[in-house]
Amino acid sequence: MLQSLPDLEDQKRALARAISALGDFRPGSITGIVRRCGKPTCHCARPGDPGHGPNLRLTYKLQGKTFTESLPTPVAVRKAEAEIAEFRKFQELNHAFVQVSEQICRLRPVQETLTPQEKKRPMRSRAKSPRK
Repeated sequence: MLQSLPDLEDQKRALARAISALGDFRPGSITGIVRRCGKPTCHCARPGDPGHGPNLRLTYKLQGKTFTESLPTPVAVRKAEAEIAEFRKFQELNHAFVQVSEQICRLRPVQETLTPQEKKRPMRSRAKSPRK
């Protein structure tokens, strides 16, 4: 379905407004870690016991390096979940923004006017090569 250039530009502006209206966001995922303490008398040493935890952590990558932050309270977990949800919305809006921008680039006409530098005709070199 082909859309007109003004419609696509309106869509692009609407997407830009939606992106700017987003709250705080961050990439990552929340994972639960279950551990065993290693004490022989602890309940986690018994076979079949799930161990200590889960301790919730936020894991994300930044410039190719993986970082992990502890989420000690339920409030911190809810905050991180909300920020991750906002990041997912940002990713969807950003993808749509790029698609609309690509369509605009395909539809926008090429400017036929030449710059003053392009209007100049190339000059032949005046220097002559020495004859043999």
